[in-house]
Amino acid sequence: MKIKTTLTMLTLALAGTFTTAATKAETHESTDNKTPIALVIHGGAGTITRANLTAEQEAAYHAKLEEALQAGYAVLEHGGSSTDAVIHAIQVMEDSPLFNAGKGAVYTWDGEHELDASIMNGETGNAGAVAGVKTVKSPIELARTVMDKSVHVMLSGDGAAQFAQQQGLALVDNSYFDTEHRYQQLIKAKQTIRKSEQPEQQAWRYLDLDYKYGTVGAVALDQSGNLSAGTSTGGMTAKRYGRIGDSPIIGAGTWADNSSCGVSATGHGEYFIRYHVAADICSRVKYQNQTVQEAGDAVIHGILEQAGGTGGVIIMDAQGHIATPFNTEGMYRGYIRNGKVHTAIYKDED
Repeated sequence: MKIKTTLTMLTLALAGTFTTAATKAETHESTDNKTPIALVIHGGAGTITRANLTAEQEAAYHAKLEEALQAGYAVLEHGGSSTDAVIHAIQVMEDSPLFNAGKGAVYTWDGEHELDASIMNGETGNAGAVAGVKTVKSPIELARTVMDKSVHVMLSGDGAAQFAQQQGLALVDNSYFDTEHRYQQLIKAKQTIRKSEQPEQQAWRYLDLDYKYGTVGAVALDQSGNLSAGTSTGGMTAKRYGRIGDSPIIGAGTWADNSSCGVSATGHGEYFIRYHVAADICSRVKYQNQTVQEAGDAVIHGILEQAGGTGGVIIMDAQGHIATPFNTEGMYRGYIRNGKVHTAIYKDED
């Protein structure tokens, strides 16, 4: 009897030891699994078809998108923050004349450039935005500086430029943003607008989609599991009266929340503002438990499309799931996850 009791106790003790060891092994394995880092970007949506782009132009867009992805992903790989990754990725596109942001910004009716940008941190909920800036080389950097170094969320015009100067950001003459192809777009846009019934107010009704918008943006997930999203734009061709679209408006063009997702939008800004597109998508993820794809489709192909709005978004949640829904013919976009890069332009490339 004593022998049986002793054997039973020994068996239980060994089982407990193995169970504890197994539990420790599982715990150790889970703590060793790093949060998946990922980055998704866009370079604007619109009437983008194979008939409108040459092979050389396609290659140039793919190359620049990959360059932006690699710049942002390098930050994430070295343990950098999602905010830094967003800035690095967007600045590559701001410095390129291919996109309507920074160097490639479109012209206003008066022949100048007015730039907008915003950024949001998904961990803290902090955000920064700038609107109508004319002499700041990197609007997205200024938006980040507003977020980090000021008590405000949005600064505009001359005040934003003054703040940028005080903070030591790079300033340029407005002509720095000049490009010949954007100038030719302005001339054509003016010719079209002058034929309209109300040229002062209704320019957007008479212009093709490509005149109405063009934006760059990024959403990143870092090793700490934090999301950040940012957007930068030159606005609408031939815009007047200091018009501001959705890009600098938190909740419309940009949103990030670790408990739901991060979004950057590109499209006809007036609609994205009215339907607070970026925040709505993340609310659906947060409160209705929709996937990023389901939420994006419901807003872009449902609510926005039914209202007459056009454009697209990039979305990522805190697990690194990505969606890029758009209701235009094309959207410059790409993502990098697990070190693998994917870039796309047309609808059939995902």
